[in-house]
Amino acid sequence: MKLQVLQDNFGNQTGVYVPIEDWTLIKNNYPDIETLEQELPQWEKDLIDSRLNAITKNPESLKPIETLFEELKRKI
Repeated sequence: MKLQVLQDNFGNQTGVYVPIEDWTLIKNNYPDIETLEQELPQWEKDLIDSRLNAITKNPESLKPIETLFEELKRKI
């Protein structure tokens, strides 16, 4: 994939050029890619907020993902 980073007159990155063949391949692998920028529904925002609040109140409840994987392997 030959991406080109676009810059303004000050050298700030302003965009990326993706060749159409690569863009077609990306869209085939990720069909929802063009809708990813849609805003989350309020119920999803509320759910995320409640989970973040729970983590803030009880940070020791967080466990590394490796712990989950190990637990799942034991159950198989």
